[in-house]
Amino acid sequence: MSSLLFRIFIKNHADTANENVRRQYGILGGGVGIVLNLILFAFKMLAGILSASVSMIADALNNLSDAGSSVISLVGFKMSGKPADKDHPFGHGRIEYVSALLVSILILLMGIELIQSSVDKIIAHSASQFNLLSIFILGAAILVKFWMFLFNRSIGKKINSPASLATAKDSLSDAAATAVVLLGAVFTKITGIAIDGYLGVLVSLFILYAGYSTIKDALSPLLGQPPEKEMVDEIEDIVMSHEGVIGIHDLIIHNYGPARFMISLHAEVPSNGDVLALHDTIDLIEKKLCMRFNCDAVIHMDPVEVDNEIINTAKSFISQIIGEVSSELTIHDFRMVTGPTHTNLIFDMVVPYNFTLKNEEIAAVVQEKLLSYNDTYFAVINFDNKYI
Repeated sequence: MSSLLFRIFIKNHADTANENVRRQYGILGGGVGIVLNLILFAFKMLAGILSASVSMIADALNNLSDAGSSVISLVGFKMSGKPADKDHPFGHGRIEYVSALLVSILILLMGIELIQSSVDKIIAHSASQFNLLSIFILGAAILVKFWMFLFNRSIGKKINSPASLATAKDSLSDAAATAVVLLGAVFTKITGIAIDGYLGVLVSLFILYAGYSTIKDALSPLLGQPPEKEMVDEIEDIVMSHEGVIGIHDLIIHNYGPARFMISLHAEVPSNGDVLALHDTIDLIEKKLCMRFNCDAVIHMDPVEVDNEIINTAKSFISQIIGEVSSELTIHDFRMVTGPTHTNLIFDMVVPYNFTLKNEEIAAVVQEKLLSYNDTYFAVINFDNKYI
């Protein structure tokens, strides 16, 4: 069914790297969500009123909020497709993250409101009168919501959209919540024991958890999360596959929205190489990265001495020391400045977040071991953190 809708409503639906196609997927997902959630709201609200069931009315209102969420997602996709301008030179792609955040906030607010209504019903000891129509509507709603979960998850994976994936997660929690209401209706129909208010609380907790998990997923890219390892590995493979490049460091992937990136990195090249030839190679790598990831790429060329035996020996010893401290530590931009009384070994060290040793403790260990090797050598370390 999902594939059929994609073929009918999205031209060139297989070209998900295309911004226009990507936007069409998002708009289709929002449109389908609005229509189906409004239908579910109408039927559930009717059944809830006829049976005086707070849990069913809560479930109906949840579908109404989902329809509002779909409107936000649809508008978000349309706005994210706006081209870059002088006020937003990197485009408007992050609006998708904002729309996902708004959806999450709506889910949380609805959950809080519904849990209050359910507690009021428990206190009032009011009974519900479930009928076969109510049970049939709930069963059909579960099937519809589960299909919406599959539909939105498919869109989210195809276009790497946090908004669509958040909607998919919400649809799955809705299906579970409706299943709880259905089981409660059957239980009450058979036993006559009123548990509707308690079920309303349970449904509300489902909704609150969905809101919490989606708000966490929406905030992460807005705050700045690391890229996927597969993307980092592929970038490194592309760069290192070119003759003349002997190392790579300071790789940063700037995220300006789903499928919108800017890549910057330092590529180490031999200092005795042909500068024009090496620059041409760097230009070629930038173009390949741009074509592969549909992004901008900027590469800083770092010349490295490769035929200086003294530097190579000192660097090898420093690398050995670092390896003894931890295999997680790496160095780059190694150079030596020799004076009349001592020599400075200058380099950058990349330290993982939450590393067991503090920077000054690492420096002290390195310096102590270095002096045992040569008492005129002093380490000048610039500490970095990984952005990937």
